[in-house]
Amino acid sequence: MLIIAQHGEVFIILACLFGFFMAWGVGANDVANAMGTSVGSKAITIKQAILIAVVFEFLGAWLAGGEVTATIRGGIVDPDLFVDEPQLLVYGMLSALLAAAIWLMVASAKGWPVSTTHSIVGAIVGFGAVGVGMEAVAWGSVGTIASSWVVSPLLAGTIAFVLFKSVHHLIFENKDPFLAAKRYVPAYTFLVGFIVAMVTLTKGLTHVGLDLTFAQSFLFSVAIGVAVAVLGFVMQRRIRYVQSASDHFGYANVERVFGVLMVFTACAMAFAHGSNDVANAVGPLAAVISVVRSEGMINGATLVPWWVLVLGGGGIVAGLVTYGHKVIATVGTGITELTPSRGFAATLAAATTVVLASGTGLPISTTHTLVGAVLGVGLARGMAALNLQVIVTIVMSWLITLPAGAGLAILFFFMFKGMFG
Repeated sequence: MLIIAQHGEVFIILACLFGFFMAWGVGANDVANAMGTSVGSKAITIKQAILIAVVFEFLGAWLAGGEVTATIRGGIVDPDLFVDEPQLLVYGMLSALLAAAIWLMVASAKGWPVSTTHSIVGAIVGFGAVGVGMEAVAWGSVGTIASSWVVSPLLAGTIAFVLFKSVHHLIFENKDPFLAAKRYVPAYTFLVGFIVAMVTLTKGLTHVGLDLTFAQSFLFSVAIGVAVAVLGFVMQRRIRYVQSASDHFGYANVERVFGVLMVFTACAMAFAHGSNDVANAVGPLAAVISVVRSEGMINGATLVPWWVLVLGGGGIVAGLVTYGHKVIATVGTGITELTPSRGFAATLAAATTVVLASGTGLPISTTHTLVGAVLGVGLARGMAALNLQVIVTIVMSWLITLPAGAGLAILFFFMFKGMFG
């Protein structure tokens, strides 16, 4: 308690700096999961992707990021074991932020699309198990999170497979694919608007004073979905059929229609990514602020201050603008050849999975989710469509992430313990 009283302001300043650094790493590395498919399919340029992500990543972090943050903050280590020595929890959370941020900086420089969720969870487990004791880790929560790393790519892959098959059946196998695209794409656009609006209204806006019933949220979401679909329909009307001797079936025109839709799915994925992955940066930060402000009392139910989510969103945007292009290039073109229609199926499937996870408070890996969705689209076209060498490299970088985060966190934990006592 005495250490908290003596160094409380220092702890909060360090937590804010490390939290922003971690959020920068999330933006620099994980934002490729939001924008990679859109850029890789050439539906939008990198500059357009950055502009979209700046707005929607920030909004997702601020408006819908509070639910999953609580899981990262108090669900991985058992707070009750720190009651007598709350400074150990502060050291551990600072160590986890710094360790995960440094690993993300290294991975981003190499262009490796690693999991920010793996990074922070591995770091927290590392300091908890070695720095405090095996009993400090809530292994049940870790098991739940670990299972999501399997469930999320499978779920996203399945949704992407079904979506792409539906697009192929309804549009590409139609006698007039271009006309069919203009008929069915507004329905897909409605789905994008509805899904994102539903999870935002039901789970994300309680901390800004908006508390709606499920029925009210459903009706508002339908209205928002219709508005987005109408906007998409208006944008589609500007697309004219272009005759080409090399495009006998008119598939290139269909892809141009899906290019419009990819703008909406890019917004949806950026919002979903911001809402889920801001927790990786601000969860430990919120834990430090809670302990210091309560003068050493461990209270897992403390609300996350609104400015903490703004700090996380700002860090994500800064990382995206300064370093995000490296990993975008890896994800957008490496796994499989993407077109706007394939990118749409992958991105909407990943966004659906991520916003559902954000709404239930489960901190899934956006990286695993998107790779699973892209694999689902690739498998719909056959194994030959996948670049297995790139996939193996990505999986190897995932496996390194856990021990890297844990090892660095243990090192920093004992460093802080030596500095502050």
